Amino acid sequence: MQQESILSSPLGLSPAPTPSRRADRWLRRAVFQRLQKLIHGCVTVADTDGNHAFGQVSASCPLRATVTIHDPNAYQRLALRGSIGVGEGYMAGEWSCDDLPALVRIFVLNQDALSELEKGLTRLMMPLFRLWYARRDNNRGGSRANIAAHYDLGNEFYRLFLDDTLMYSAAIFPTPDTGLREASVAKMDRVCRKLELNPGDHLLEIGAGWGGFALYAAQHYGCRVTTTTISQEQYQLACNRVREAGLEERVTVLCQDYRDLHGSFDKLVSIEMIEAVGERHLNTYFRTCAQLLKPHGMMLLQAITVADQKYAQYRNEVDFIRHYIFPGGFLPSLTAIAETLGRVTDLRVFHLEDIGAHYATTLSHWRERFLGNLDRVRALGFPDTFIRMWEYYLCYCEGGFRERAIGTVQLLLTKPQCRREPLTPVLV
Repeated sequence: MQQESILSSPLGLSPAPTPSRRADRWLRRAVFQRLQKLIHGCVTVADTDGNHAFGQVSASCPLRATVTIHDPNAYQRLALRGSIGVGEGYMAGEWSCDDLPALVRIFVLNQDALSELEKGLTRLMMPLFRLWYARRDNNRGGSRANIAAHYDLGNEFYRLFLDDTLMYSAAIFPTPDTGLREASVAKMDRVCRKLELNPGDHLLEIGAGWGGFALYAAQHYGCRVTTTTISQEQYQLACNRVREAGLEERVTVLCQDYRDLHGSFDKLVSIEMIEAVGERHLNTYFRTCAQLLKPHGMMLLQAITVADQKYAQYRNEVDFIRHYIFPGGFLPSLTAIAETLGRVTDLRVFHLEDIGAHYATTLSHWRERFLGNLDRVRALGFPDTFIRMWEYYLCYCEGGFRERAIGTVQLLLTKPQCRREPLTPVLV
């Protein structure tokens, strides 16, 4: 299991040293002082000394969550390692919560309290986290290692919480009653229509996943598709799915870095792959995409983004997701994308749509399916530490999307000779 290398890394999860009773009280008091900053929503901390409430519910913010402390070492992790320590404590089983997504949302809504978590002794740890992160650079070799750490956990693992399209990206839910698979199909069809795919097109997909979008585009729009991934697990399964669908003449699957691609394509799509590019390589990524498109071409980029106002802070910190879930991962801001496009390409922003709210719903479905299959997850050999880490990851992201701390956009980009007609206001 690739994930074991992260769990056992020097800066990864390790048993917190047991503090003395006096130190334990001091650390607990330090944590409670930080929680005093909570204003919106209510967090109740239950430990051996009783219940301690922070913040308050209101008509504008009825969110509440109860955190139960099972091991006082949880206070030490939070005091010394900040928000990363919070996640580590959950992984270690030192605390639990009756509504984890609500807890994340409360902290997103209380930015002062969230900032307090990263102060004090936590600041001393951040340079070490940054050093570890810097070693996960997304050069050609680093990209393969980083992708393997997340995507090569085994295809059977991902089947346990994704729908049968195996789309591992934000779906689009036309109605509240829409199911996960139907929403995944709705997203794929929306992308195809935005690109105006037709049987005469040769489409390049950067970031094949398990081949779900390539199969859909070829089957429903008749185009030729060349799709690439650098995950061995994804490559093998995508090839099998193409062969089983009888689409070998229309879909070509490559196991190749985007920097090594050649050719000239009518359309290009990249669905939530840019997060694995890394800040240092954004210029190369967008320049490559532009060079691979014909003069009349179009590109559809689906990207998870961080708010422009938080971008400078985000660039200089390492969070739980980048430390444990996506080594080398990096979220651009919309301004960073636009500035890079203007600096190194001739691509123009033709249309933008924010679908972040749909991602929160997508994650809720994934979490429900994951938790409903824990016996099968354990049967694959994953320990409880990993299970709690994955649950925390899904809840962490769901809460962030619900409160718009992070977003997801679909950007339609065009080359100078493209003469696409404007999109209709509603694509339903």
